[in-house]
Amino acid sequence: MSELSAAKDTGPELPDGTLLWGIGKDDGSSAEFAESVPAGAKVIEAAAGALSASEVKAVPSGLKGDSNPELSIKYKLDKIPEYGVLFRVSILDAYKSVPQMSVFSNRQLSGIIQIAGVSGTDSKYTFRKTYELYIPKEQLVTGDNELKLQVARGIYSSSLEDKYDWWTWDSLSLESLKSQIQEPIHGSYTLTGTMVSNKQFYFDEGAVSHLPYVMKWLGLAYSGNVMRASCASDVGRACSNMEDYYKVLKDYNMQAVALYLYTGDIKLNEDGTLPEEAEQKLTDYFEQYGKYFQYYEVDNEPGLFNRSKAVNLAIADWLNTKGKSISPHMQTVAPGWAYWPSYSADSCGNQKGAVKQCGDPDGWERDPQQRAELEDVTDLTNGHSYGESYIFSNGGSFTENLKTFGGAANGLPKKMLTTEFGTSDSHVDAYQYGASEPTAAVFDRIMRAHIGYADIFVQHAAFFKDFSLFKYGFNLEDHDPAATEIYYTKEGEDSRVSIMRRLSLAYATHGTPLSYEVANKNDLADKQVYVRAVDTSTLEPLAGSGATSNKVLVNFVNFEDTEQTVTVKVTMPEAAVYEGERFGNGDTYEEARTYVTGRKASPTIEFTEKLAPGEAVQYILQPSSEVADTAPQGFKAAAVKGMAVKLNWLEAPGASYEVLRAEGSGGDLKVIAKGVQQTTYTDRNLEEGTLYTYAVRATGSQVMSKETQITATGLVPLDRSAWKVSANLNGENMYPTNAIDGDKRTRWDTGKHQASGEYFQIDLGAAHTIEAIELDYSLSSYDYPRGYEVYISDNATDWKRIASGKGGLNQTRIDFKPVSTRYVLIKQTGAGGNYWSIQELQVYSRE
Repeated sequence: MSELSAAKDTGPELPDGTLLWGIGKDDGSSAEFAESVPAGAKVIEAAAGALSASEVKAVPSGLKGDSNPELSIKYKLDKIPEYGVLFRVSILDAYKSVPQMSVFSNRQLSGIIQIAGVSGTDSKYTFRKTYELYIPKEQLVTGDNELKLQVARGIYSSSLEDKYDWWTWDSLSLESLKSQIQEPIHGSYTLTGTMVSNKQFYFDEGAVSHLPYVMKWLGLAYSGNVMRASCASDVGRACSNMEDYYKVLKDYNMQAVALYLYTGDIKLNEDGTLPEEAEQKLTDYFEQYGKYFQYYEVDNEPGLFNRSKAVNLAIADWLNTKGKSISPHMQTVAPGWAYWPSYSADSCGNQKGAVKQCGDPDGWERDPQQRAELEDVTDLTNGHSYGESYIFSNGGSFTENLKTFGGAANGLPKKMLTTEFGTSDSHVDAYQYGASEPTAAVFDRIMRAHIGYADIFVQHAAFFKDFSLFKYGFNLEDHDPAATEIYYTKEGEDSRVSIMRRLSLAYATHGTPLSYEVANKNDLADKQVYVRAVDTSTLEPLAGSGATSNKVLVNFVNFEDTEQTVTVKVTMPEAAVYEGERFGNGDTYEEARTYVTGRKASPTIEFTEKLAPGEAVQYILQPSSEVADTAPQGFKAAAVKGMAVKLNWLEAPGASYEVLRAEGSGGDLKVIAKGVQQTTYTDRNLEEGTLYTYAVRATGSQVMSKETQITATGLVPLDRSAWKVSANLNGENMYPTNAIDGDKRTRWDTGKHQASGEYFQIDLGAAHTIEAIELDYSLSSYDYPRGYEVYISDNATDWKRIASGKGGLNQTRIDFKPVSTRYVLIKQTGAGGNYWSIQELQVYSRE
C-alpha cells in the first residue's frame, strides 16, 4: 500500500515552504497520537519545528463530531510570512459521510476541507490523501496565532450526523511559503462542469446560445473548468453546431471532454483494429474539432449498454496513436464506468440475438482486472455515480477505483475525470444523517465527495429529465436563455443549482489569489463564511485551444444556515474603474444576474454582501477600459398578440440597452426605447401591414446588432398544448405529434411516395377564428405537398373546403379569410417521388 504512487496534481505546482510546525510522522500510522482523549475541544501549543514524541502523544489521532469535534493549535510568529502559509493534513481514514474540516486562522475561516473516506463500506482497500489549504497573510498576526480545526456537519444535516463525521490523521503541518502561490488551494485542486445540450442529444444553436448563461450562472466560467461535449455519431444532426459550441468554451476559458464515436455497431478487423469507417469518423472529428477539446472519453457505460471491451481497447489504441498525432495535447479518459455486472446478476438493454450479456465479455465492466486493461492505456480514470452509489461496496465509482488500483497512498494513483455525477429526483440522503432537506443533502454530499477524491467531475446535464439543474422539456432553440429557470427537485428544498454554485465558487474558481481584508471580522468570528478572490489572467493558456481569461473573480460563500453579512476590501490587480456581472440568488437567470459599473479600485474595492443561508455570490469583473463594444447577437423578432412585436437578443456587456426602429427597409433607425434592463422588449400599437426594421445596442455603444425585419399582421400562432392530431398514413416511428412538438428534427411523414388522398387532421381543442396555416419541412425541403386542400369542420364529420394550392420548397404558407372552426384537415392532392413530411405545423389567429 505504501508503495503506491500518487497522481500528479491537476493544478499549478505549489511553492516551497519553510516548516513552522509539524505534528506526527508521515508513516501511514496514527500510533504516535493519543489513543483516547477526553471529550470536548482540545488545545495544544506548537513550538517551532516538529513536536516531540511526548507532545504528539497528547494530540488526538483525529476528530469526531460527537465527542472531540475541535482542535486548537496555538503557535507564535515573529513576523507575518509575506506570501502566507500552507496547512497540510494527511488523512489515513474517514467515514463515508464525507466529513468536513473547517479551518479557522485567528477565528477567520480559511477554508473547509472535504474529506473522502471508505470506512462504513466493506472495502478492503483504504483511501489516504494529503489535503492542502492556503491561508493568506491577512489571516495571520505577529505574536500569538491560533489555527482551529473543527468538524462541520453538512449544511442540511442535524446533530444525528455528528457521530458519523470523523477522521484519523497521519500528520499535520504548517509552512510559510517562500514565493507567491499561484492558486488558493482549498483542500485539493478540482475542476467541475456540466453538459448543455438540447433535447438530450443535440449540440445545436439552442445549446450554443444557452451555454454561456449556464457556465456563468453556475460559477464555472473563466477558471478552466470542464464541460462534457458528447454529440453522438449515430444521432443525426447531433453535432450541427459543434464548432460554435467549442468556440464558446474557448471564449469563456473552459475545457471540454469529448465523446463522439458510437460503439454499438462496430465490428473490428481481424487484427483487432477499428474498421475503416469508424477510424474515418474519428479522424474527421479530430481534424475538425481536435484543437478545441482537451480530453476524449473512450466510451460511455460499456457494460450497461452492452459494449465490447475489445472495441474499447481498439478505440484507446487509436486515440493514443492517430488521435494524439492530430491533437498532441489531448488526454485520454477511461470509459464512463457504470460498473455493470453480468446479465444474470442485473439485466441490461441493447440485446441482440439469443446471447444475453452485459458487455462482451459478459460483466467485464464490473471486473477490476478487465477494467485495468483500459486503465493501462488511458491517461485519466473515470467512474459515474448517482445518489450514494459512489460508496457502494459493489459498483461504486470510489470503491471500485480502489479495487482497480489496489488502494490509494495519497489520493488515487491516477487522475480522475468523472464524466457523470449527480442525483435523480428520487434520490434522498441517508436517513442516519438527519437531513432537513434530504433531496438537497444527497446532491450536496455527492458533489462534496468528488471534491474529496476526484480531480475533475461533470454533473450529468443542465437540461435533462429527472437529473436536471434547470427546467427542461422545451426546445432550447425557441427559448430565451435569459429566462432559464432553476429546477427544484422538491418544493421547499434547496436546488441543485444553488448547491453547485456554492461548491463551485468555493472549490473550482481558479487563478492567482488577490489579497483581501475582512472589515467586520468580529461579526464573522468562527463563522463559515468563505471569501475567494482571484486574477484569472495568470492562468496558463488551455492546452489545444490556447484559451485565456482577463477576468477578476470575487466570490462570497455562506456555509452557515443563517444569514451573514460580510464586508471585504479586495486589492485588485490595478487601480482602475471596474465593471462586470454579479450573480447571486434568483430563480431565473435574469433575477440572479445584475450588471455593475463604476467600481473604482484604488487599488482596493470594498464589497458588502448580505448572504442568505447557503448563498454564494460571484462578481466577474474587468477594467472598464478593457470592455470592448460588442453587438448583441441572436437578435430576433416575433409577432405577439395585439398588433405588437416581441424582440429578443443575447446579452452583451453593459447595464442596459437601446432599441431602434425604422419603418420600411433602408429607413433611418431611431431609438424607441432607452434603459432596457432585460434582453427582451415588446413594441406595441403598430400599424397593420407595415414592414418594420429593428436593431439593438448596449447603452453607450455605437455597435449595433444585425437588423431584423417583420411585417405587423396581428397574426400569432395558436397555443398547441391542447391540440390532438392524427393522419391516415404514418411512416415508421413517425407520429403525428412530431409535427407539433417544437422540434424540427422530428417529423410526421407518409412513409412512402406521396399520393392523392393523404391527410393530416388537427383538433384545436376548442373553436378558434383562424386565418393562416404554416407547414415547415425545411430539413427535408423536397417533401412538400405537390397539391393541397384545406377543410374545416365543427364536428369532424361535416367538412368545408376553404383553400387549395401547391406547396413550395422548405415551407408552405396557406392564407385564407378568417373562419371559425375547431377541426382542420389538410389533404394532399398531388403525387411525387418524395414523402410528404411536416416537421412543424402552426395555425395563426388574431386571438
